[in-house]
Amino acid sequence: MTDQELLGALVVKGLLDQASADGVARDARLTGRPAEDVIYEHRAVDEPSIAAAKSELIGVPYRPVEMAKVSDDLLKMIPRETSVAYRVIPLERQRNMLVVGMLRPDDERAQEALRFIAKREGVSLGVYLVTPSDLKAVWRRYAPYRSEVEAAVREVGKLPEGERNAILLEEGGSVEDAPIIKIVAATLRQAVEIGASDIHIEPQRSRLRIRFRVDGVLEEVASLPAALIQQVLSRVKVLARLKLDENRIPQDGRFRALIFGRDIDFRVATSPTPLGEKVALRVLDPTAGLKGLGELGLAPYHEAILEEAIARPFGMILISGPTGSGKSTTLYAIMRRLAKDTVNVVSLEDPVEYFMEGVNQSQVKPEIGYTFASGLRQILRQDPDVIMVGEIRDGETANLAVNAALTGHILLSTLHTNNSVGVVPRLVDLGVPPFLLSSALNLMVAQRLVLRLCPECRVKGEAPRDAERVITEALEALPPALMEGVKAKPPYAVFHAKPKADCPVCKGKGTAGRVALFELFQMTRTLAELITGGFTEGKLADEAKRQGMVTLRADGILKALKGDVSVEEVIQETT
Repeated sequence: MTDQELLGALVVKGLLDQASADGVARDARLTGRPAEDVIYEHRAVDEPSIAAAKSELIGVPYRPVEMAKVSDDLLKMIPRETSVAYRVIPLERQRNMLVVGMLRPDDERAQEALRFIAKREGVSLGVYLVTPSDLKAVWRRYAPYRSEVEAAVREVGKLPEGERNAILLEEGGSVEDAPIIKIVAATLRQAVEIGASDIHIEPQRSRLRIRFRVDGVLEEVASLPAALIQQVLSRVKVLARLKLDENRIPQDGRFRALIFGRDIDFRVATSPTPLGEKVALRVLDPTAGLKGLGELGLAPYHEAILEEAIARPFGMILISGPTGSGKSTTLYAIMRRLAKDTVNVVSLEDPVEYFMEGVNQSQVKPEIGYTFASGLRQILRQDPDVIMVGEIRDGETANLAVNAALTGHILLSTLHTNNSVGVVPRLVDLGVPPFLLSSALNLMVAQRLVLRLCPECRVKGEAPRDAERVITEALEALPPALMEGVKAKPPYAVFHAKPKADCPVCKGKGTAGRVALFELFQMTRTLAELITGGFTEGKLADEAKRQGMVTLRADGILKALKGDVSVEEVIQETT
């Protein structure tokens, strides 16, 4: 299967337009990568759709991984190194047949490796197509990280003191020969494998603690001897090109690493503590952080509203929510939809998280006077069609953003408010006249992230008594057209987590991944008149609900009734 064949099939199916396909082909030629990898990196087409197109082209059926069938004994048949190198995974053992999944079944090197394994194990092969997400799900089942780190720690202990420090400065040092570099490399690789958003390297009194943030929750993954604190921290600072001899003030940096064939960016921030420098690394994986609109988790009723807002030629689309609620992910998804060869998309970010094809990205630097406000003035002289401002923090930026939206631009940004309706009084507090807001605002989106129940561990039961009342109130407030499709009646059947210690999907946590809850407040003529004529947040919310707005809580309740999330967490996160 050639790049041209795959791109042609995606265009024929309407999954890519010709301009996007040409752009993917151009990127593939420039970077020397397969077009498929470029598509995955930019999230131009969702993974199952690519798999379906490939299946038709090469005649190999697609089969998603069933983690319950991937036992430890099965994993031993294909070593982790082989799995990662050739992008093949074991799916199931059927008597004398080993069923495998391949990202590229036409890869001759991978075929040869599998034939060797089949001969060694005395089995035949059954081959299916899988997606990158399937690969990552199985790779998480291999558990080499702790043993790899422990082996590297033992290596360090055998080195003379002078050699321990020398390896920190060897930019060209081999990972195989440098145990400190091994520890850091294994940590970065493990974070990417399990989908961690952040890595925390923290000096303690008697040890160096390493923690990952996964699905919004911090968990300890390694504990190293205190003697390694300085060496590990120095290695990270070398990678991020920070000053090794400066530990009195915070430093910020960034570096890129090739992990599993993907370019992963790591944003590094140090902070001095009495025990040494604490380091936080944000993991910026473009295949995980850059999503299409269809991958955000919007329900159909919300997706239709967002699509309508994006199609308008000007106006503000503002995303609100607390830190870590996925606001940036939503902004990037909207920018990806708007970024075309005929559109000039310019962004102001602090900092730039993901580099996007077709978007002119700029990072503000307040220390030299390049702020969101001054940057926005400059951007307006760049003939933009779409402007993204990372965050509206002050009155000057707010007024400039409103004026940009009123002068024929699509303006995207974020605000910190508790709900979508709260965006309006917040902007008024920042000094924007209400009569301008009513004309400039297009759509306000509030969102939260809640833990997804593990599909293998969830169990159905009755909703708690106090939750029944909340569910009833939320359902009664739904628009009639939406309520018609809801069959739930008291006592409500909901799902709860009942973790299994040996669950291959959630590793005994009861949850796997996160689900986004949304609330979309769409500007209408009636709401605009209410804003101009004097309003309270309560009156705005009541009128928006009367016009059919589905609240954060109602969206969460509907997802809880489907079994995606627990009703208790929905209530807690939307209080």
